[in-house]
Amino acid sequence: MIILGIETSCDETAICIIETDESSAGPKIKILGNQLYSQIALHTQYGGVFPMMAKREHVKNLTPILEKCLEESKIIEFGKKKNLPEEKTEKVKNILIREQGLFEPFIELAEKIESAKWNKKIDAIAVTNGPGLEPALWVGVSFAKALSEVLNVPIIPTNHMEGHIVVASLNKIADKEFELKKINFPAIALLISGGHTQLVLVKDNLKYEIIGNTKDDAIGEAFDKVARILGLAYPGGPLISKLAEKERTEFPNKVPPFPLPRPMIHSHDLNFSFSGIKTAVLYTVQKIPIMTEEIKQEIAREFEDAVVEVIIKKTKEAIEQYGAQTVIIGGGVSANKKIRNDFTTLAEDLNIECLVPEISASTDNAFMIALAGYINIKAGKKPETEFKAMGNLTL
Repeated sequence: MIILGIETSCDETAICIIETDESSAGPKIKILGNQLYSQIALHTQYGGVFPMMAKREHVKNLTPILEKCLEESKIIEFGKKKNLPEEKTEKVKNILIREQGLFEPFIELAEKIESAKWNKKIDAIAVTNGPGLEPALWVGVSFAKALSEVLNVPIIPTNHMEGHIVVASLNKIADKEFELKKINFPAIALLISGGHTQLVLVKDNLKYEIIGNTKDDAIGEAFDKVARILGLAYPGGPLISKLAEKERTEFPNKVPPFPLPRPMIHSHDLNFSFSGIKTAVLYTVQKIPIMTEEIKQEIAREFEDAVVEVIIKKTKEAIEQYGAQTVIIGGGVSANKKIRNDFTTLAEDLNIECLVPEISASTDNAFMIALAGYINIKAGKKPETEFKAMGNLTL
C-alpha cells in the first residue's frame, strides 16, 4: 500500500510518500519521498507564528513540494503536459476557490500528472485536518481534496496528535525503512508541543482518552515565552535547552540561585499549568540589574528542571493510576535532550517500555501523518470527502 501524507497544521509544509509491506513479522514502512519546508526563519522576526502568513506560505509551497516528493519517490515519470478534462478542472477550481493563488500552480502540475507514467499507484491520501491553526489546516485539506480529484484516490482525514503518538512506535531497521513495534497496552502518552501538553490514556490501538491537559500555556509555548524574556530568539525552546545543558555540564552541583516554582506538582490531578512559572521568570528577571550570559544559563537550567520535574511526576502518577505498560512521548518538545533522558530513566525505574520518536520525526512532519493514515486504514476507517479543518480537533 502506498500512502501520501500532507501536513500543514502550523508552520511546516510537508508531504511524504510511504510504502507499506505486510509481513508475518509485522508491518514494514518505507519512505519513498519526504519533503518539508520550514517557515521558522520567516516567523522568527515576529517572535511567533502568524496564522495568515503560515497560510500564504503553505499556498506557495505545497505544489512544488508535491512535485519534488513525487520525483524523489520514483513512482511516477513525468512527460508532456496534458489538459485535464474540463469537468475535472472545474471541480478542482471549486475545491481551491478559498485558497487564493493555489489553483494555477496546482493545475499546471496536475496536467503533468495527467500524462505521466505511474510505476506504482498511490492508494490513499492522509491529510491533517486538526488540531492546529485553522487557516493553515484549510490549505492542506483543500489541497488534499483537489489531489484526490486528480488522482482518483480516497482521503483519510488524520488527527495531528495521533500522528505524534504512532510515529513513536517505529523501529528503524535501515535507511528510510522502519518496522512497527507492538505496543504493550495500556499506555500513557505525553504529548508536548508549542500548542499542547496532554496526558493520554491509550487503551488499545487507536483508542484514546485524554486524562490530563494544560490549563493555560502549553510547555513549548512556555519555553518560547521564557526565551523571549531572556532576550533569546524564536523558537526559544532549543536555545533554553542549550543554555541549561551548558550550565549542568559546567556546574553540576550548583544550588540554583534563582529558584522557581513547580506549578501544580501537588495538585492531585493530571493537569498542568505553565503560565505561572513564566510569570515567575519575568519577575525574577525584572529584579536583576544586569543580565549576563551566566545568569541566563542559571535561569534556563532552573526553568527546564522545574517543568521537566512536573511532567515527570504527573506522567508517573498516570502510569501508576492506570497500570500502564508503556510510556509514549510525542510532539516537538520531545526532542528536548533532558526530557528524553529523564523519561528513559523513569521507564527503567518502573520496568516499562519508553517509546520516543527519532529527533527528525519529533517535530511536525508528513511522515507521521502518512503513517497514522495507514494505521487507520488497517483498523477499518472509511475514506471521507466532506470533512472540514478543525483547529480544536481532539483525539
